[in-house]
Amino acid sequence: MLQGNKKRYSVELLFGLTSLVLVVPAYAADSPTGEHLGTMSVTAAPIIDPQPLNTTFVDGADLRTLRPATSDAVSLLRDTPGVSLSSAGGVSSLPVIHGMADDRVRVRVDGMDLISACANHMNPALSYIDPSNVDSIQVFAGITPVSVGGDSIGGTIQVNSTAPEFAQAGQGTLLKGQAGVFYRSNGNVQGGNFLATTANEQLSLTYNGSTVESNNYKAAKDFKAAGPAATGRGWLAGDEVGSSRYKAENHALGLAWLYENHLVELKLGLQDIPYQGFPNQHMDMTGNDSQQINLHYDGKYQWGTMEARIYNENTRHKMNFADDKNFYTLGMPMDTEGKNTGVLAKADMLLSKRDIIRIGGEYQRYRLNDWWPPVGTGGMSPETFWNINNGERDRFDIFGEWEARWNPQWLSQLGVRSDTVKMDTGMVNGYKITGTSNQYVAESTAFNNSNRQRTDHNWDLTALSRYTPDDRKTFEFGYAQKSRSPNLYERYTWSTGGMAMAMNNLVNDGNGYVGNLNLKPEVAHTLSATADWHDVAQKQWGLKITPYYTYVQDYIDAGRCSSANTGCGAANQLPAKTTGFVHLQFINQSARLYGVDVSGYFPLAKTDDYGSFTAKGMLNYVNGKNETTGDNLYNIMPLNAKLTIEQRWDNWTNSIEGQLVDAKRDVSQVRDEVKTGGYALLNLRSSYEWRQFRVDAGVENVLDKFYAHPLSGAYIGQGSTMSLNATSALYGIPVPGMGRSVYTGVTVKF
Repeated sequence: MLQGNKKRYSVELLFGLTSLVLVVPAYAADSPTGEHLGTMSVTAAPIIDPQPLNTTFVDGADLRTLRPATSDAVSLLRDTPGVSLSSAGGVSSLPVIHGMADDRVRVRVDGMDLISACANHMNPALSYIDPSNVDSIQVFAGITPVSVGGDSIGGTIQVNSTAPEFAQAGQGTLLKGQAGVFYRSNGNVQGGNFLATTANEQLSLTYNGSTVESNNYKAAKDFKAAGPAATGRGWLAGDEVGSSRYKAENHALGLAWLYENHLVELKLGLQDIPYQGFPNQHMDMTGNDSQQINLHYDGKYQWGTMEARIYNENTRHKMNFADDKNFYTLGMPMDTEGKNTGVLAKADMLLSKRDIIRIGGEYQRYRLNDWWPPVGTGGMSPETFWNINNGERDRFDIFGEWEARWNPQWLSQLGVRSDTVKMDTGMVNGYKITGTSNQYVAESTAFNNSNRQRTDHNWDLTALSRYTPDDRKTFEFGYAQKSRSPNLYERYTWSTGGMAMAMNNLVNDGNGYVGNLNLKPEVAHTLSATADWHDVAQKQWGLKITPYYTYVQDYIDAGRCSSANTGCGAANQLPAKTTGFVHLQFINQSARLYGVDVSGYFPLAKTDDYGSFTAKGMLNYVNGKNETTGDNLYNIMPLNAKLTIEQRWDNWTNSIEGQLVDAKRDVSQVRDEVKTGGYALLNLRSSYEWRQFRVDAGVENVLDKFYAHPLSGAYIGQGSTMSLNATSALYGIPVPGMGRSVYTGVTVKF
């Protein structure tokens, strides 16, 4: 059984014959009720599985187990080989694939390429979907087909929300849904979600809504914030981690029409985040409102399949100092608006029982305004500070991919993709637009007089081969060239003023950044191989090993900035300054990364009295080095492993999980990255499911172990955060991990 979009289509391949039966369930296979509501079928030519072996699916039982423990969709990937989590706000973590994060990873939510509209990237793509609305996740780590890649070098993550459901023939009107509530003790997190569907055989209407609210969380008891009181509120007492509270609401409405072999979907999305604290940023989110429109067509034909999509997303984002950082009574408002429109057309053409061709094109139009209203009568007045004024980033893509199954043992895939990225921005100014000695005037004048228009012509290439000697093992190896153009903040932020630089930080390290008009696109060359051993049915046991090596030409790293600004002067340079927060500029250098992912599962025992016991394990290692300077790359996850013993007994599923993380000793010197210690965590989970009722419960960090996650960034969640110098007392403290937390969730289907 081959699975492409595995939530909606089951594809039964009759290899060696001239036809294929496409069985299209009129519901998501892991829908809330799990009922089979009807199918349709069409005869077509053979389809070949397009997924590399390093592709991971997260769905079904895995999602149901993980949802009650988190409100951050990225956390649903924590058991995925090759993936790490870079901490940020409570619903805004960033996925990291093989040491590469943020815009280096392509993230698609219901087919939409969402873009973070924030100088601190507080609203990444996966923050726009609640875990309760995630139906499946597909992760491409390493060699990524050109048909799903583009403008990224680290891999692709595709997230699908709940699929539409239709009534079975003769059933009449379908009415169904589910409601859930959850509670997590650490942070006093409370929330709920609701899903409802009404449908007949051709039309389906679905609503999905969720809400969550959390206070600041607490670290383990041996964390005590200590230091001089800052101006204003100052340090929080005891083990409370400042600026970690959040509140979020998400609403989605879906209308679908099914006619014979054609499906048309219209999805509307609405998000409201009134506040979200960021313990590793100088600012906090004080508002994030997003509206999404997503129109999708999927059709099945004798010659193959066709997909088309058009979407629009508008985000209004606000930042300021929230309570834990509010030492400056006037505050410092920062406003952002992003407008994102995309179009996609793709066809999978079945040429023969051996060959399939995928061709397609994409267009994305993005506009960004980032402005900081004046405050008071001092240095942050009288004009509006324009960080980015009418930023433009347009992307035009075409791709072609040929996949061939030469015989039952050998499969090959070749692909090429052309990306053209056009960027520009308008004129800018600082809080003051007059005065020959004012730095804002000099730098904004120089920026406005420069040629700001840029066009990048990028190429992606993939070559992959799979060998299956028998039904117990498969081997795959390949090469990929992937490219990514800079984002608007990397290329167009312009001021080297200390305050302005501190407000532009995409990586949560506490430092200040300025852009670079002369940045070139990153070009990554990756070699990867995968060996997969398993039982015949691939249900009892399995072991998968994936080593990889990547060399990145024109890698966008950071160097100590140099300008008339004293913050960029001699005292900021290496080796003069090796501790404390620093001022940096994005620059092109070269880098290499290599590592290995290991994952597997194995049955331990099966008894009549206590059910079955299964061991699951995962190990990840990545090493990143700047080849130009010899420095270590920033935010590289050290060696880490996870071991889980799972018991399944009647309606119960119980597990005990151990997480082991090595100390982070290889840190980025240019960023003054802080080292972290190694640690081991113990987690317990349990779930009981009976008919329409499900209860989940668990304990995270059972032993209340104090730790700092290696990718947590710098702790600047409390006290004075106005400038880098004002937060020097905070330097050297990574964000503490969460202490013990007991959680429970109840879900009722109807």
